[in-house]
Amino acid sequence: MALDGCGLVCKYILIFFNVIFALLGFVLLGLGLWLRFSNNTRPIFDIDGSSTFVCGVIILIVLGTVMLLLVTIGDYGACSENRCALQLSSVLLSILAIALVCVGVVAYAQRQEVGMRVAEFYTSIYTLFAATGDAGLGVTLLFVHEMLHCCGVTGITMLELVKETCPRPQGFFEHIAMSTCPGVITDFFTSSAPMVMAIFIGTGALLFIALICSIILKAKLNESSSPSPQYIVLTNASPSLPNLSQFASDQDPIVFPPLTLANTTVVQT
Repeated sequence: MALDGCGLVCKYILIFFNVIFALLGFVLLGLGLWLRFSNNTRPIFDIDGSSTFVCGVIILIVLGTVMLLLVTIGDYGACSENRCALQLSSVLLSILAIALVCVGVVAYAQRQEVGMRVAEFYTSIYTLFAATGDAGLGVTLLFVHEMLHCCGVTGITMLELVKETCPRPQGFFEHIAMSTCPGVITDFFTSSAPMVMAIFIGTGALLFIALICSIILKAKLNESSSPSPQYIVLTNASPSLPNLSQFASDQDPIVFPPLTLANTTVVQT
């Protein structure tokens, strides 16, 4: 179907958003599945199914699955210009956007509790890596340490069990001790709660933009697929009879003038 400029722009914006969401969804789903079925973390699910670590892994798997489902439907609808797929994608986008905004508001209102839960999740990964030395857990700790610039649960370089994953010290005193990661995580959610809420709300706003583009694209497809109006063109006018009253009189009979019909002359005799 032919689309105008606005429809094409919305189509490519949707494809761009879907590519970004696909990458993020694969990362979240892959990390969640790996933490769930790894030989070093599987016993946690068998022993304690209600711990913070287990809940965090389940959230990663569910969120990654939902994002990949949304990407699949959205890409199919945008690339094939399928209106049903675009409508379903719009519904999923609206639900996910509202959910993200609500999570941001709840995280801001319960920032201390959220910070403690995330710190417990980090401590679980830290304990597993210290006990098993799993390379995947080490990569996760390395990413967290570099992002937050912290070192383990003690922060003391000489005593830290995971010092190989700690970032490079900045300054003389950091060669002796660095900030502990549970404390940094708790302080981050407590002091930076407005920024965390802004991140969630901003992500929800991006989803709303994708939702608007999906609605516009569906409307343009409806316009392009609607049938054009049919017109009937008349080329030959029907002949009209002359006004006979002007020829009538009391004494004279009615005399009909010659009529021309379809280029044929009929003459009265």
